[in-house]
This record gives sequence, structure tokens and C-alpha cells, in this order.
Amino acid sequence: MSTVAHALTELVNQAAIAAGFADSPVAMEPVVPTNESRFGDYQSNFAFRLGKAQKTNPRALAERLLAALPPSPMLAKAEVAGAGFVNLYLSDAWLGAEVARRAIDARIGVPAFGAGKTMVIDYSSPNIAKRMHVGHLRSTIIGAALHRIHAFLGWTVIADNHIGDWGTQFGKLIVAWRSWRDDAAYTSDPIGELQRLYVDFGVRAKENPALEDEARAETAKLQAGDPENRELWERFCAVSMQEFESVYARLGVKFDVVHGESFYRDELAGIVDELLAKGFAEESDGAVIVRLGDVEPSMENQPMLIRKRDGAALYATTDLATIRHRLRTWAPDRVVYVTDIRQRHHFEQVFAACKKTSFLGAGSTDMVHVGFGMLKMPDGAIVSTRKGAGASSDGPGSLNLKDVLDAAAAHARTVVDHKSAMLPDEERWQIAEAVGLGAIRYADLSQNPASDITFDWSKMLSLDGNTAPYLMYANARCRSIFRKAEIDFDTFVPGAVVPEAASERALAMAILRLPEVIADAARIYRPSVLAEHLYQIANLFARFYDECRVLDAPSEVRASRLALVYATSRTLAVGLDLLGLRALDRM
Repeated sequence: MSTVAHALTELVNQAAIAAGFADSPVAMEPVVPTNESRFGDYQSNFAFRLGKAQKTNPRALAERLLAALPPSPMLAKAEVAGAGFVNLYLSDAWLGAEVARRAIDARIGVPAFGAGKTMVIDYSSPNIAKRMHVGHLRSTIIGAALHRIHAFLGWTVIADNHIGDWGTQFGKLIVAWRSWRDDAAYTSDPIGELQRLYVDFGVRAKENPALEDEARAETAKLQAGDPENRELWERFCAVSMQEFESVYARLGVKFDVVHGESFYRDELAGIVDELLAKGFAEESDGAVIVRLGDVEPSMENQPMLIRKRDGAALYATTDLATIRHRLRTWAPDRVVYVTDIRQRHHFEQVFAACKKTSFLGAGSTDMVHVGFGMLKMPDGAIVSTRKGAGASSDGPGSLNLKDVLDAAAAHARTVVDHKSAMLPDEERWQIAEAVGLGAIRYADLSQNPASDITFDWSKMLSLDGNTAPYLMYANARCRSIFRKAEIDFDTFVPGAVVPEAASERALAMAILRLPEVIADAARIYRPSVLAEHLYQIANLFARFYDECRVLDAPSEVRASRLALVYATSRTLAVGLDLLGLRALDRM
């Protein structure tokens, strides 16, 4: 299958060749959906652009293009409009048959655009010995959605959770562990006790600075391979990963590999030495830097530091080692990082260094940073991954993610109880979990990743507006129609949709455009593009539901409308799944 836009673009391309435009200085761009149905369903601006380039009448060129357009069952008609645009109107018969055909396809007609390509995606990245907190939401949710979308499009996706599992904080933990741990507290809540120890170390170190020296000594012993410190570090990592995995399981997030900073620790010195030996790096005031102005002129005065004067490596050093490992292991076509937007400059430098240092082999690999904005609370306080649980005794940064997920399910339970009090208690809790967690995800994914978002329960869980409950309820309403008709949804085979009302045709068109939307969301790394389209489908379904009888319509109309309801549910279910939300049969 191909998208509607792709098939129509091919028709226009054939017309351009037949009309004598094969050697045109203007490249053929894809046709695009029109903004208003009175201007057709899709539009080509090829003739308009060609006319401008050749300084000739674009409308006359559009007339030639139109005359050469080959016949197609897709099209009811085509016409020239405005200064040289070609408007394309889909045939209702073709539209209705295609909607039904795609509805029974497991992929809803979405081509595997990424087949044969490999992508590594780096997201979430919590820190060992600390609970995941609300500040980790955006990276985890956005990264997981991009992971799902690209995998659905046929990419081979390797999800790598680059956790923070190395550094001076472990020396502090080891000192605290040996000096004032509470074994009973650790048995009952390992991460809670580790967080307490870490915070307590900071308090005590202010009164006794010698503790910092002890911590540095223990860190040095750990990095040198001391067996006892190594055993403690491994224990801290193990209990942390158990907690992380419990959160990921609730969110439906899975990683292919978990390579923390420690995975690359033995390579850092060698990378710096190799960069020096090959002339890519140089010493500066006792430190080692990589100058970037020769590959990125805007960074002429912004060299990247890869080794401090004291010999310590930095995040940039680790990132170079990480990239080299990924390139050698998977030879990806693309590497994507999903982090706080404030890290953009860091990654711009890292990518520039990859471009300069050919030994990394990154020349044929796209390096992409997807930056996300701040998460704010209703009082305006900003949540940051640099704060988080244990950073302070109160404030938004101390909201544990597990507690937030529990609260989301509890808030959603009130909505479910109101709408479906007749359901068994256990089923209502299952629905509440799906709705609550879906509400959190969708509140993020429905926004441009680069925008700041506000954490607001009332908006997230509203059954009105652009929310997860609204979309999930639209799907549940579709399934309810089939239950009322006593038709098994899972074995139903739809016939062609025969749109009579304008609302039927508009809904069918939106369903048919889903493959294009998914491809666009992947191309610009914005799950919000998909979320917005699903919201449009839910709105169009509500309009159709209000205006068109289904179950008590005449038999042929009933069959057509049931097919449209079926296609709506299948489309919503696929789209919601790509965003990480469950499509519920009932709410």
C-alpha cells in the first residue's frame, strides 16, 4: 500500500512528464491535503512553482498539467484553481472502498517507510540510587512514542536507556552506607533508604567537610576496582533497576539495552588520547579540548572540553564513547536523543565533534536531538530532571513518578465511577489505570515537545476537549455500537463505506489520511502531529454520531455506517497504541 498523497503525487508526476515538464528545474513535491473541502481533497502546487521559476503563466502550465493527468479510479475530478494550483477530488466510491480495505489491514494501510533502516533512540535516563521523579516524565513519554512510531514504520529501533550509574555520588553513598544506614529501612524500601542516605550526606558534609574527602577516596577506590565498593555499587544498581522496571512496566515502556555511563568508563582515556594523536583535539591550559569552528563556524569560540585539568572525563567524553559504540555495534542510519531542551547546545557540540572526528564514522549517520520544554505545576513551579526526589524536602521536584502514576489512576477512578458505575470494581480499577496513565501521556504528547507544559489534573482527565479520556471514550463509543447491535467486533468484515452525509465523508477522509500523518510525525519527531489528528477523528466521529443514524438506518445505509464506525475504532486504536495509550472497549 501507499499513502493517498503518494499515489496522487505519482499521478501528477506522470502528468508532468506527459506534458513535457520532465526536465523541469522544479522538483516534484508531494501533493498536500487542502484546508477546505470546497477546494478539493488534495492539491498540487507544481505548476505554480514552475511558472514562478520560468517566469511564465503558472495557470497556463496548470492547464497543460491537468490535460495530461492520466485517468484514475481514485479521482472524481480535478480542476485548476487560483494562480495555478491543481485541485484533486477523490471519488466517493474509491474512498469508501479504500477505507474498508484499510480498516481490515493490521497496519491500517501504513507503508513500512523505514524498512531496512536502523535507528538508535536514547531516552528516559534516570539516575541510579534515586527514584524516578516527575521530571523524568517527558523524556520517557516522548521517547517511547517516537520509539513506537518509528518501529511501526518499519525501522529497526534499538532503545538504549543511558542511565546515570557512575560518578562521585557513589562515593558519598558508600560513606553514608557504612556510617549510618538503617538496615530495616533498606529492607522495606531500598531506594527510599539510599535517597535518605544521599540527602543526609549533604547535610552532614556541611557540618563536617572531611566527609567530602572520604567520599572522593571511596569514589577513587570504586573506579580502581575495589571489590567491596564494587559489590556495593552493583547492589545499588540492581535495586534501582528493579524499581525503574516496575515504573516502565506500568507505562508499557521497554528498552533493548541499558548501558549506563559505567559501560564506557574504560574507553574514555583512550578516546581522548586517540583524538590527541590524530590531531582532532589539543591541550589548552592543562585541559583537552576539541575545536569545532572548522566544521561549525558558529562554534569558532566554543571548543568542547573532553578532559579537565585534573584528568577527569566529562559528559561530552562519555557521549563520544557512546556514539562510537553505537556506530560499531549497530551501524545505525540515525541516532536520536530525547532530552531537556537546555541540553541542545551540548549535543550540537557533540554532533559537530562527530562530524570533525572521522574515526567515529558518523558521516553517514543522522544525529538528532529532540529537545523538550519544561514541565510546570499549576502554581508555576518548574520541574527539572536536575532536581527530583531527594533534591529537597518539598516542591515539584520531589514528586516521585510512582506516586504520580498512583494519583493519576485514583483521579481517573472518579471519572470511571461516574460513567460506568455498573461495571465490576476490578474492571473499573483496570480502566482507571489505563485512563489515568493515558491522560498523563497524552497531556504531554498532544503538545509540541519543545513547548513548556503544565501538569493539571482537571484538564488531563476531562471528557471534553483534546484529552486522552475524550479519545478513549470515542473508541469505547464505537465498540458500544457493536455491542448494541450484537455484532462481534473482532470478526466483523466491513463492506464499502458509501458516504451520504458530509460528516460521513469528512470522517472517512480523516481516517484515510492516517498513514500520511504518522509519517509526518516521525519525520519531524513530533508525536503531537499524530495526537492532533486523532483528536480531529474523534471530533468528526462525534459529529457523525450526532447527525447520522446507524443501527436504525435502512439496511444498506446501516451496513455502510457500521463499516465507518469499525474503521474509526480501528484507526483510533492503532493511533492510540502508537502514543502508548490503551484503546478500551468500554469506559
